[in-house]
Amino acid sequence: MKNNQAELLEQLMEVGFVLVETNLYLDTHPEDERALRLHNTFSQKYDELTCFYESQYGPLKFTSMSRFPWQYVDEPWPWDVDFGKCRC
Repeated sequence: MKNNQAELLEQLMEVGFVLVETNLYLDTHPEDERALRLHNTFSQKYDELTCFYESQYGPLKFTSMSRFPWQYVDEPWPWDVDFGKCRC
């Protein structure tokens, strides 16, 4: 796995973490407009990162569009990535 690809996956995981946390918070505080803006900002960022990743490295999910041949199986599975080895 290339360093750029690993860095992008790490960004996706970080933004995804923020989305999970804001989602949980908003479940109990639905009237918090600031938290909702934060969630929406990171949701948009996640979509942008996902689109960029998939344009460079192929689909992240089986529900994503793929070029021919089917690319979803070409990349290592998330549990196969050793991020420690990707750092220079």
